[in-house]
Amino acid sequence: MTPREVLALCRQNEIQAIDLRFMDFPGTQKHFTIPVKALTERSFEDGLTFDGSSIRGWQAINESDMLVVPQPETAMVDPFMKSTLAMTCNIQDPITRKDYARDPRNVARKAEAYMKSTGIADVANFGLEPEFFVFDDVRFDQNEHEGYYHIDSVEGEWNRGSAKADSNRGHRIRRREGYFPMPPGDTLQDLRTEIMLICQACGVEIGGQHHEVATGGQCEVDLQFGPLLQSADNLLRFKYIVKNVAAKVGKTATFMAKPLWNDNGSGLHMHFSLWKQGHTLFAGSGYGGLSELALHAMGGILKHTPALFAFCCPTTNSYKRTVPGFDAPVNQTYSFRNRSAAIRIPVHASSVETKRFEYRCPDPTCNPYLAMSAVLMAALDGIQNRIDPGLPLDKDIYDLSPEELADFAKVPSSLGEALLALRDDDGFLLRGDVFTEDVIDTWIWYKQTHEVNALRERPHPWEFAMYYDM
Repeated sequence: MTPREVLALCRQNEIQAIDLRFMDFPGTQKHFTIPVKALTERSFEDGLTFDGSSIRGWQAINESDMLVVPQPETAMVDPFMKSTLAMTCNIQDPITRKDYARDPRNVARKAEAYMKSTGIADVANFGLEPEFFVFDDVRFDQNEHEGYYHIDSVEGEWNRGSAKADSNRGHRIRRREGYFPMPPGDTLQDLRTEIMLICQACGVEIGGQHHEVATGGQCEVDLQFGPLLQSADNLLRFKYIVKNVAAKVGKTATFMAKPLWNDNGSGLHMHFSLWKQGHTLFAGSGYGGLSELALHAMGGILKHTPALFAFCCPTTNSYKRTVPGFDAPVNQTYSFRNRSAAIRIPVHASSVETKRFEYRCPDPTCNPYLAMSAVLMAALDGIQNRIDPGLPLDKDIYDLSPEELADFAKVPSSLGEALLALRDDDGFLLRGDVFTEDVIDTWIWYKQTHEVNALRERPHPWEFAMYYDM
């Protein structure tokens, strides 16, 4: 869409409000709204000002003024707000008019540009599988003298003995038996279908939807593959739709990696492939039907996985998911078919056009612009340096002995460990000025100060169970 076409769309749909959206540094979408008459063709070049010092991890107060620049190709008639058209924006410095280095969307744009400059590929396609939970009620708080959370779900196994009146009496999803149940046990079929239909109406193509493994309302909706920047934009749009569809029916959706203890967490599996001049570069005669280039890309991702975790699993809660026994990858391995490996080569991707591999480590709390850019940069480093991914692991990782597992490197066990790995291994991200040193330094500082240290300082409820009577 061009700016002129966006203005025409506003007239056709009797739009009265323009919602301007962008992504903050840690990964939360922000917005403000202007009347439609304030949007002109010049707005798409001149931008509109906002206070960058009030956005987490961005500007100091003495240089707070920043610009949002609407991107016409992202225009969407908002399905939840009255007479509103939404657009995703790029962030610029109002004096130099340079793209802002800490704008996550700018990092993704630079990653795509760097990939093209190498001559290796001209498109990096990502197909995303976001998982999430839909709960009926959630309460949580933490202060000086108490800390707790409480989650409730009509589907939850813990409600089997509940006296609450509901339409599903007796039909509860057992712990870790939530994969593909039928209604009435699956209470969220209509909700997921509404999410799917609204996504498609808003330009986000969906491959399918289903209930996921965990009890208590775990869902998955698969987004069709597309170029990196478009896929990241679509994931933001998707999360907005999920949260608002849930809210509309009195429920609440979360993309936290591990909201329920002792059950499966939520991942964001990334199906990845590189293309050039309309043809895939990943099909070949190597392991799993992959090309040598694809195997080297895999080698780069596996080599840099500890550093990638800082962006792909970016919360302290992320590491509650990556523990043995809950279908999340815990070793830096790859395999054909094996879903317990960090990288899986899908069996059903047998045709040339669908050949890809699936990076199973990321979770949906990640900032998709940063996470997918980092994965792409690791893959390009693997190709440029012909990094060998090593031998595949085609066994059930969870059944291996400690001696057998010792041959395979483990993924980081905490956000602090992942941040240290990023500090020690950031060279591949700095190429092409994609991730600047300032971006990496600010990311590590913010995560360490506001998340790692914040959690470390607070007592945990289970510590009372373990230690109160010591």
